[in-house]
Amino acid sequence: MSDVKVKKVLVSQPKPASDKSPYYEIAEKYGIQIDFRPFIKVEGLTAKEFRQSKIAISDFTAVIFTARTAIDHYFRLCEEMRITIPDTMKYFCTTESIALYLQKYIVYRKRKIFHGTTGKLDDLVPFLLKHNKEKYLFAVSDVHKDDTNVLDANHIDYTKAIMYRTVSNDFGPDEPFDYDMLLFFSPSGIKSLLKNFPEFKQDDIQIGCFGATTAKAVKDAGLRLDMEAPSVKAPSMTAALDMFLSENLETPAESSVEG
Repeated sequence: MSDVKVKKVLVSQPKPASDKSPYYEIAEKYGIQIDFRPFIKVEGLTAKEFRQSKIAISDFTAVIFTARTAIDHYFRLCEEMRITIPDTMKYFCTTESIALYLQKYIVYRKRKIFHGTTGKLDDLVPFLLKHNKEKYLFAVSDVHKDDTNVLDANHIDYTKAIMYRTVSNDFGPDEPFDYDMLLFFSPSGIKSLLKNFPEFKQDDIQIGCFGATTAKAVKDAGLRLDMEAPSVKAPSMTAALDMFLSENLETPAESSVEG
């Protein structure tokens, strides 16, 4: 049994919508407190900011979406700028779930909506080439990771339009930050931690993360990475957390037996 002490964990994501989240089961199992507090938040560009990009949405005949958030901000900006989206508009989405999300804003007609299966732009190329007379608007965030080389290689006529951005979700001066463990899901979360706490010293605080790019951001920031997901044994963050705690902590039941 190691001397790791974890009584309070901060998960840098919004609180789960369901009471059935594995996080709650973990909190009960080990007798610890788990708080949810995103380190980053998404903020839409205002109509005024978007106009500065000199992109005229009405010039385009099709839109490429790689995230639901992009759909929200595309339709929001159209509404704010009083742009009427024609019924002939075509939508190209990287997954079916993103495509189905369009139902929130339009009557879902399959002939105008196309989607891939893997979430990668490569999937969309056959559809984009089939509709090669279209002028594509690609709705993205300021930190989008989509590799557009495949679009360039196939001479797709597209324009990237930044419609929303990721910003640090700042901690208030009276907001306590007394955690034994921090869990991160993106490099932006690490950036936000250091922005909020420039003098941050890790010491005994355990840091866990999800994904290789987040792991790299932890190490690049000179921090110690104590737990990483996904792995073969722990495909999710909750599985990794459960495994980490079981290896490093006694459960309340065990400690009472020994006591």
